[in-house]
Amino acid sequence: MRIAVTGASGLIGGALTTALARAGHDVVRLVRREPQAADEIRWDPARRVLDPGALSGCGAVVHLAGAGVGNRRWTEARKKELYDSRVRGTATIAAAAAAADSPPGVLLCGTAIGFYGDTADRWVDEDSPPGEGFLAELVQDWEAAAEPAAAAGIRTAFARTGLVVAREGGAWGRLFPLFKAGLGGRLGNGRQFWSFIALHDEIAAMQYILDTPALSGPVNLTAPEPLTNREVTAAMGRVLHRPTLAAVPAPVLRVALGEFAGDVLGSQRVRPKRLVESGFTYAFPEIEQAIAAALRTG
Repeated sequence: MRIAVTGASGLIGGALTTALARAGHDVVRLVRREPQAADEIRWDPARRVLDPGALSGCGAVVHLAGAGVGNRRWTEARKKELYDSRVRGTATIAAAAAAADSPPGVLLCGTAIGFYGDTADRWVDEDSPPGEGFLAELVQDWEAAAEPAAAAGIRTAFARTGLVVAREGGAWGRLFPLFKAGLGGRLGNGRQFWSFIALHDEIAAMQYILDTPALSGPVNLTAPEPLTNREVTAAMGRVLHRPTLAAVPAPVLRVALGEFAGDVLGSQRVRPKRLVESGFTYAFPEIEQAIAAALRTG
């Protein structure tokens, strides 16, 4: 099957394109620069420019592009960049898919469990309402931007991803060096829930969604049992055989990260209801398994 992918240079996009190619699919990468290979096609999400012909004949489109949420302090300019990169990009992809002569059968958009806001110790799943705050509002508009594709009859799914356990890239990629140096520890009081997923399971779940016609709308991509930051910290110490005595107080995080600290210290206890009920099998459902797998593949 011919599959178009945006964000192919990122942590998840790179791993997904590799897995799709190994599975025998013809992968086309949408890039924002001049194409440098036969499997690349240029698009301009900032200007909402993408030739519908680029997606015509594709069996699926996977949209993962967007500015990194935790890469920089959240100034008003950065928040606008985060918003525009996701909402405009998704609108561009959805419009082109809907206008294609031979539209794709499925559009899978990578979004985030930030949709639920801070849930404290309350469980949430795909049937739960949106939360409050910048990320929750962003994800709502992000997913709404895909409506043209759904209206055109394209199966549209949203991979609401949690914290991906990977050695290179993403939030966890920043944690590994600290913990290996013996500088790891809890963040804030450590009681906030972290809904994590191994990179291997993240990629497998995306492929599963593409292959499962019954799955559309939001699908939480997290392990079945989220843990508190304190529990994750202890697991990192056990796997890496390092002390975890260091701790970063909440006021220090707020000074260092600004508004984004609220999401780092916030709690998200997310249940992957739709994946589990549809029969998806996790390879690394436990945190120590996910950490060990990241160390082997990083």
